[in-house]
Amino acid sequence: MSSVEPFAFRLTRGADLKQSILDAVKTHQIQAGCVASLVGCLSELKIRVADGKSTLSKIEPFEILSVSGTLTPEHVHLHISVADEQGAVTGGHLMDGCVVSHTAEVCLLKFDGYGFSREHDPDTGYTELVVSKD
Repeated sequence: MSSVEPFAFRLTRGADLKQSILDAVKTHQIQAGCVASLVGCLSELKIRVADGKSTLSKIEPFEILSVSGTLTPEHVHLHISVADEQGAVTGGHLMDGCVVSHTAEVCLLKFDGYGFSREHDPDTGYTELVVSKD
């Protein structure tokens, strides 16, 4: 039988958002999981945009509206949407270098009885999610 276990924590000024989530995945030995909720603010944003190649980097205040994605032991695949000071929303694939400005409230879920991994998919050119069940 599988179960779901929650993990919640707060990040503070200067934390790298993606690396902090990956650290939590390793600390809690999450073999398969997802982001349940994540809100807060950033001083630096670095995302890969929809073309799959270009990146967008900005140093300015951003409000985190949402983060979603899957968690594997070696890789976190996360997407983020943020609002700038005018309320304009942008988003994309979360990359290293997104720096928390004040706080980020993170809620993760661990799926016991499942394993998530990633394998190269020649059709997409990316490492894609592989789900296994114990």
